[in-house]
Amino acid sequence: MTRLRRKALVALFLFTLFIFGTMMGLRTLKPSDGFSDLAPGMDFIGERSERRRLDVKDVVVSPGQFHMSSSDTKVVFTRSDREYSIFYDVHIFYYLWYGSPSVDNKYIHWDHVLVPHWDPKIAASHAQGKHTPPDDIASSFYPELGPYSSRDPKVLESHMAQIEAAAAGVLVLSWYPPGVGDDHGEPTEDLVPTVMDAAHRHSIKVAFHIQPYKGRTDQSMYDNIKYIIDKYGKHGAFYKFKSSTGRVLPLFYIYDSYLTPPESWAELLTAKGSRSVRGTPYDGIFVALIVEERHKYDILASGFDGMYTYFASNGFSFGSSHQNWKAIKAFCDANNLLFIPSVSPGYVDTAVRPWNNHNTRNRVNGRYYETSLQAALSVRPEIVTITSFNQWHEGTQIEKATPKKTVTRLYLDYQPNQPDHYLELTRQWAENFNKEKDKWLM
Repeated sequence: MTRLRRKALVALFLFTLFIFGTMMGLRTLKPSDGFSDLAPGMDFIGERSERRRLDVKDVVVSPGQFHMSSSDTKVVFTRSDREYSIFYDVHIFYYLWYGSPSVDNKYIHWDHVLVPHWDPKIAASHAQGKHTPPDDIASSFYPELGPYSSRDPKVLESHMAQIEAAAAGVLVLSWYPPGVGDDHGEPTEDLVPTVMDAAHRHSIKVAFHIQPYKGRTDQSMYDNIKYIIDKYGKHGAFYKFKSSTGRVLPLFYIYDSYLTPPESWAELLTAKGSRSVRGTPYDGIFVALIVEERHKYDILASGFDGMYTYFASNGFSFGSSHQNWKAIKAFCDANNLLFIPSVSPGYVDTAVRPWNNHNTRNRVNGRYYETSLQAALSVRPEIVTITSFNQWHEGTQIEKATPKKTVTRLYLDYQPNQPDHYLELTRQWAENFNKEKDKWLM
């Protein structure tokens, strides 16, 4: 019995020694061991050896705190007892145009008209009129938050939390100049500071997606760029990217850029242009939309720095067809341009264009999204864009959706998966994208 007691005491002593040694070993690990702390194109000004892991509530991202570095691909934060990353090379398109009676005294965009087909014979065979929220909204899916207002602070906070959960580090904000709105909505530029503050609380950056408002020219674009940089350039959430020349510059997406002739863009975007921004405080990385194959030559002649594809329907356009991405990337590489493919979970816009069923792309429980993401990663892009966080009209959203059935409508949903299914998929692929990038750079 005495021998057994002695063995038990020895065993207890050795176990205690093991636990103590393990704890001391863990304490000696640097917070960043095993992780890269930095965002794609972002780094601390201080020495790399002095990096520390940031707590979300303490994060303050200012233009002077970070600079861009193409070899660093993620920021690691701690929150409660878990670690997570957000990736600044994953950009997501975001829309501010929604309104509801509780905030805006009426529904905006949720009551979108049914757009008639340009052929009167085809138009006559489809429904007309407009939607009548809250049970009938201009979407084939129904948001978990209901037909919300973009001006609701709780909605904005929920959106930023969802984008953060999806690991997308850059919100690409659909933007119109002050006093200008889209054809079916109202001006929203006054809301941008609130969005940027909300994004900043979640360490999310904001880039601008300049829309094709009436009268958009190279001159008005110069005014827009100046306005945005003057007003938001010093905000902690304002996104900047390291250019091929080594300069850290704002990045702008220009939607429907092909509507303006290359010679007009060249006045703004080439060094010899009459109102060139190059080498001025209003210089930037300007990314054009490629729809048709010929657009790549126009984009090059215009002086753009890159091109993106935006559209979610594979096969809809030359640019949105996955099979063309390798050729587009090769063209961009040969001409020192960024190629930014746009991926999407699916596409269905028949709630606003009832005649457009042939462009619908079924989500197949996430498989369409993963196919799109795999196609994007296969061309080794610097940045991937997601169409979209909340373009509900076209059914491209990854925002949480909920099952809903009314007397007249049965909405699509994400079942058998949970409402956050596409947020989770986005995070998984964002992490995979950055692991792959680490291999490309080796």
